[in-house]
Amino acid sequence: MSEIQVSIINASDTVSNDECRALTDALQIQVSRDFAPAWRIDADLTFVPKEQKPTPGTWWLSILDNTDRAGVLGHHDLTPDRLPVAKSFAGTDKRYGFEWTVTASHELLEMLANPDVNLSVLVHSDHGESKLYAYEVCDPCEDDACAYSINGIKVCNFVYPAYFRTFQAPGGTKFDHLGRLTAPIPALLPGGYISAFDMSGTPGWQHLSAASGDAEKPARAAVFGRIFSRRDRRQKPRTCWQCSTAFQ
Repeated sequence: MSEIQVSIINASDTVSNDECRALTDALQIQVSRDFAPAWRIDADLTFVPKEQKPTPGTWWLSILDNTDRAGVLGHHDLTPDRLPVAKSFAGTDKRYGFEWTVTASHELLEMLANPDVNLSVLVHSDHGESKLYAYEVCDPCEDDACAYSINGIKVCNFVYPAYFRTFQAPGGTKFDHLGRLTAPIPALLPGGYISAFDMSGTPGWQHLSAASGDAEKPARAAVFGRIFSRRDRRQKPRTCWQCSTAFQ
């Protein structure tokens, strides 16, 4: 049994229990087969059908509908046990033409790699500037076009630890699971983005994006950077994080 136990909670009106159960099976394969060997982080995933409660003491991946309803549904920044929460908004994904399973995979892997949303990498440029880059493992390669399939279900590509090592020579190692990135941070694949904090004086976190191949579709980062998101949590102290009220 893994030290980390994650409940995959179907709280969506647009995703059936069968779809969410199949996603859970695919995510378990991704975490244990693909992610754990690279990151040395594994987890046991358990599907929680609609109207049922997750086991106390588990981390949550909540499949919701609309980003604007996250607070209303009570799936806030932490579980009632003050454990990590990830949220995937299937209804919003479908409205904007995104693969909802890719978003769910994205949120799960980033929660596992950086559950406190507090890790970053300091990079000094040749021009003397210093930037902090958020330690997020899916943002740089998050686009649906960079996804891959497990059991017919699309899941998110993710970067390897080498991506955050600036001494790695371009092309000298594997920077992401699919081997599409050819350089370390801050390189991005089309449709990807990265959060950066310019220590030379620019206030707050900035979001650097790579152009997507689909000019008609909004960037994923622009759609999902709302309240109770990881981006929102990064910009406020942990004392301001709210415990979830769902299932109480």
